[in-house]
Amino acid sequence: LSDEATLKGIDGSNALVLPAKKAKKKKAASVVQQQKKPLSKKQKKNLQKVLEQKEKKKQRAELLSKLNEVQASETEMKLLYTTSKLGIGERMYQTKRMIQEPGTVVPEKIRSISGANKRRHSTDSESEPEEEPSSSEEEKEEQKQELEKSSASDLSTADKPEEGVKKAVCNQQPAGPRAPVCQAAPKKPPCKPAVFIPVDRSPEIQEARLKLPILAEEQVIMEAISENPIVIICGETGSGKTTQVPQFLYEAGYASSNGAIGITEPRRVAAVSMSQRVAKEMNLSHRVVSYQIRYEGNVTDETRIKFMTDGVLLKEIQKDFLLSKYKVIIIDEAHERSMYTDILIGLLSRIVPLRAKKGLPLKLIIMSATLRVEDFTENSRLFSVTPPVVQVDARQFPVTIHFNKKTPLDDYSGECFRKVCKIHRMLPAGGILVFLTGQAEVHSLCRRLRKAFPFKKTTTAGDDDDKEESMEEIRKFKKSRKRKKVMTLPKIDLDSYSVVPVDEGDEDRDAETDDDFAGSDIDLDLGDGDSDEDEKSDSSLPLYVLPLYSLLAPEKQAKVFGAPPPGTRLCVVATNVAETSLTIPGIKYVVDSGKVKKRFYDKITGVSSFRVTWVSQASANQRAGRAGRTEPGHCYRLYSSAVFMDFEKFSAPEITKRPVEDLILQMKALNIEKVINFPFPTPPPTEALAAAEELLIALGALKEPPTTGRLKQQLAAKLSCPISPLGRIMATFPVAPRYAKMLALSRQHDCLPYTIAIVSAMTVRELFEEFDRPAVSEEETAKLKGKKARLLQMQKIWAGQGPMQKLGDLMVMLGAVGACEYAGCTRKFCEENGLRYKAMLEIRRLRGQLTTAVNSVCPDAGLYVDPKMKPPTEAQATYLRQIVLAGLGDHIARRIQAEELLDDKWKNAYKTALLDDPVFIHPSSVLFKQLPEFVVYQEIVETTKMYMKGVSAVEPEWIPTLLPPYCHFGKPLENPPPSYCPNTGRIRCHRPSVFYRVSWQLPAVEVDYPEGIDRYKYFAKFLLEGKVIKKLSCYSQCLLSSPLIMLKTWSKLQPRTESLLRALVAENCDNRNALLAAWKKNPKYLLAAYRQWIPEAMHEDLAKKWPPVAL
Repeated sequence: LSDEATLKGIDGSNALVLPAKKAKKKKAASVVQQQKKPLSKKQKKNLQKVLEQKEKKKQRAELLSKLNEVQASETEMKLLYTTSKLGIGERMYQTKRMIQEPGTVVPEKIRSISGANKRRHSTDSESEPEEEPSSSEEEKEEQKQELEKSSASDLSTADKPEEGVKKAVCNQQPAGPRAPVCQAAPKKPPCKPAVFIPVDRSPEIQEARLKLPILAEEQVIMEAISENPIVIICGETGSGKTTQVPQFLYEAGYASSNGAIGITEPRRVAAVSMSQRVAKEMNLSHRVVSYQIRYEGNVTDETRIKFMTDGVLLKEIQKDFLLSKYKVIIIDEAHERSMYTDILIGLLSRIVPLRAKKGLPLKLIIMSATLRVEDFTENSRLFSVTPPVVQVDARQFPVTIHFNKKTPLDDYSGECFRKVCKIHRMLPAGGILVFLTGQAEVHSLCRRLRKAFPFKKTTTAGDDDDKEESMEEIRKFKKSRKRKKVMTLPKIDLDSYSVVPVDEGDEDRDAETDDDFAGSDIDLDLGDGDSDEDEKSDSSLPLYVLPLYSLLAPEKQAKVFGAPPPGTRLCVVATNVAETSLTIPGIKYVVDSGKVKKRFYDKITGVSSFRVTWVSQASANQRAGRAGRTEPGHCYRLYSSAVFMDFEKFSAPEITKRPVEDLILQMKALNIEKVINFPFPTPPPTEALAAAEELLIALGALKEPPTTGRLKQQLAAKLSCPISPLGRIMATFPVAPRYAKMLALSRQHDCLPYTIAIVSAMTVRELFEEFDRPAVSEEETAKLKGKKARLLQMQKIWAGQGPMQKLGDLMVMLGAVGACEYAGCTRKFCEENGLRYKAMLEIRRLRGQLTTAVNSVCPDAGLYVDPKMKPPTEAQATYLRQIVLAGLGDHIARRIQAEELLDDKWKNAYKTALLDDPVFIHPSSVLFKQLPEFVVYQEIVETTKMYMKGVSAVEPEWIPTLLPPYCHFGKPLENPPPSYCPNTGRIRCHRPSVFYRVSWQLPAVEVDYPEGIDRYKYFAKFLLEGKVIKKLSCYSQCLLSSPLIMLKTWSKLQPRTESLLRALVAENCDNRNALLAAWKKNPKYLLAAYRQWIPEAMHEDLAKKWPPVAL
């Protein structure tokens, strides 16, 4: 039984175990047996791998122990800065990281990889004598390593980036080696060592830098740049792109070995302030980090980082198409889509591949504040390979947006004032930023706020000055309330181009022009006698109010970046320059009027007008974002959410909205003939291109297209006319093409200094103070009256007498500029004589620049800006009128004759070729009472009527002579008969003409005989008479027929007339020069035909003397 029991016990469970044990034993035995057999190939391979891995581990261990010896101590490590505390933005540019992802999970693995990498770096650094562990190079590597690791671990813990960073940092604190993880090293040739230029920054600057979001992206950005010729960086305003990217590039060695880094800004303010900021951060002098704007700059031979306006770079491309002195070009603020930015991007998209072919790669970096980059990335005509986009998240705190329930119709400035008062009285500390449309509005609001919340301070001269200036601005501005009954219309100007300096951005131009036109700003109630309780002065709550717009003096702009005096709240009243270009510290509240002043152009007539319109949604969001830079903020929008929804998403690029002739002229000067094929990010409308080419052809800047051939070919040729020699000269002057034409013609009769002064004054505009405004007190009324009388008296003196007076307003401008320079261009002189000091300074600078440009075109001119310039002579004044007419040809107006008066509204009115409505000479003009028959004007301003400004009288007979493209000529007159001009060697005749579009009858003038068979007939007649070639005059007495037969209808009946005519037509000889050229080609030319006209006895003598000229 007991046996059976044990058997039962064994049977149920152990039976399963026993065979297994046996099997194991068998296996073990078999292994022992197998080991005696020789190894198979597969096994050998496996064994080899195991041994290699062991060897590698051993080597790594040795390497790590060696590295630990040179590792910086824990105390030294603590002294080094870390970038690991930064927030990590999402990255678009991740190609390299993705491969690394699995490895990031195990910290040891990363350490060993980085250790291996460190060996390569350490051997590099050991070969140098500098073995100190905390050398700047290692410091950089350690920073980079930390950054790299934090971002690497960020990928593995993508859902919680903050935690991921902390984990990574904890893992790595005790770890020894830290160096950049270069996973892509195998792909790249190892012979290119990493370059690092040490920069000696102060600890405070370094700490401030580390708070910028873009620093976390340095590795990503620099990798993208090193691997791609073109990179787009998107980062909200305030992320630090403008100041930091140039520094990354400098440290990576892009500015070494005779290379420079160029950064273009659409605005002058940004170019100057950014260069100063970067120089300060990098602790480098302004000789190394410089700026160049239209009038000034501090660029030297040592310059390595150069900030400039986009027009400056465009000029450089004209001189050196490949931009050979630059290694990197950064286009900043590309989202603003200013005209020159768009052109630069188009040009650089072609320059970059050209430079790559030459083996001198150029890197192009486009930086934009918004994510609207489809125009660049999806435009295959622009970039055949889509450039990578690196996105940098801004350090943005939440901004609460408050909409108004009601939208004010036009008193948005008053609404801004009330809102600021409420914020200041009721809300906790924090700076206020107010967005308005123009310079005059900014000063108006500053004055009201200073009056409401006076800030008692120890006044310095500078502040007095500031206050005075703002009072001046207000006085100027108040005149726009001149007559309450008057409905103020937007100002238009008839220039079918903008009187723009070649390199200014949109806002600069608008600020220049919006200074003090009635109607340039919507009429504002300044609230001087307002019973509103807000207006009451409250000195217990001081408010530190500062204006900010692009034309403000740089030292006054700089005040915005400083801390406000203790116990006060900062309030900045700005135009859209503060939207993206500049970041103002400490702003917590934004008051957004929702308005912006823009220039609108009529595509057909080229008439331009300034209008205050709503901003785009993108701009409104940019403005709101300014409140969340340092802490959570608030944005008060002075319009309702319904109105906001009606805003356009993005504002249209500038190039699609304005005439483009100045731009086309610059492009033609770069030998881009077919502008229509240019890779614009957004192409301008075809009709704008056609209108521009038409104007340039009329000005003579482009060669005329052929008038024969097929219609299709003619149309194509019309849009691809090459630049003429005159056009090349015009393109060198930084003014609009019309004014450039005036400069190009002024070499004759020593008119250049005067034309330069007139063109400078016309470009800057609004030289005179405005005194027609309501005064606060009787005392002020008397003062204004006195000033106005003084200005009128001075204008009469400046206008001169006789022929000078006919130059009209331009003579007054010339006199004002001359007198002001004679007196030393002082503020006192300007105030006494009703001149705007700021405008006079601007004119002085532009005169200097134009003088330099003219001297570069004709070095023998020897021009200089003469402060003691004498007034022009009477003859010169007449020449100047002709020069002005040649430049402003399509701006002619003719007085309505008495017999044409159909309506009283046309009394004393003028008719222009462009407008159907009557226009009038402005009452402020010196020609207001004289009413010459024909005038040219600079612009048309619309207030109660359409007024011409900048008027000059012209003679009707000058029009067909100086402006043939604008005149339609009739048949040559029989009386006086056509004549031969010995000076030009051409046939001249008198022709009547009419002015285009309006058909004004113009007097008959002497012009070249029109092309055609008749011209050959007249040339043959004068040739036979001996007037063309003097040596042939001896034969004229013994001709067999009268030369007059050439003109008769029956001349074909005589073989000799026919053969002479045929010979002339065969060689296109209808002028002396063509005849001489034909004789050079064939000395026997015309001999046979001429022989038929003289007796046979003379033939031999004639043959000996032929050709009758010395060749």
